This record gives sequence, structure tokens and C-alpha cells, in this order.
Amino acid sequence: MFEINVIYKICPMSEWNCANEQGVYKGSKDDLRDGFIHFSSFDQVLGTLDKHFVGQNDLVLLKVETELLDPNQLKWEKSRNDEEFPHLYGELNLDAVIDVVEITNDR
Repeated sequence: MFEINVIYKICPMSEWNCANEQGVYKGSKDDLRDGFIHFSSFDQVLGTLDKHFVGQNDLVLLKVETELLDPNQLKWEKSRNDEEFPHLYGELNLDAVIDVVEITNDR
């Protein structure tokens, strides 16, 4: 179900477990390299899964409530296929994660 104030992050379960231990999600290696955490809108999740996570297992999909993020750190910027993607310029506060779903990745 599409929700307007929700964005999504795909990450390995190990990364999510580490975030829970640290109390904050700092991002993947790619996020740290790029200086922001990459997210997807609902309609972009499958494309992101296909492009960046082919053959990977033990993944989770984080469902994040945008109203619980610092609005000064969340930017919608053009990226793949000239589409706007949500980017978080800061750490993800775990209280903004409203659901975590395991992904079955047979791609």
C-alpha cells in the first residue's frame, strides 16, 4: 500500500542488526561514500532491488516515516533515469523506522 510520507531503504540484515546495536543507522558503504543515505519511494523499490541487490540474500526493507526525520536533512534529488530519489544527509534515527520486512530475493 502506497503511503505518501513513507520512504524505503533496502539493506542487509547484518547492517540493520548493527544499527540496532549502535542506536542509529549510519548507512551502507555506498551511502558513506556518497555522503547521504540512499532511499527509494514505493514505486522505486523494485528497480533499486534489481539494480543494486541482485543475488543478495538476508535483506530487509526499512519503511521510514518522513515526518520523523529532520526535514533539513531529507532532499529529493534526481538520480537514476532522471527520477527524484529521497536522500538523507545525516544518520537515520531508528524511531523513524516504522516497519522492517524481510525480503525474499529470487532475482
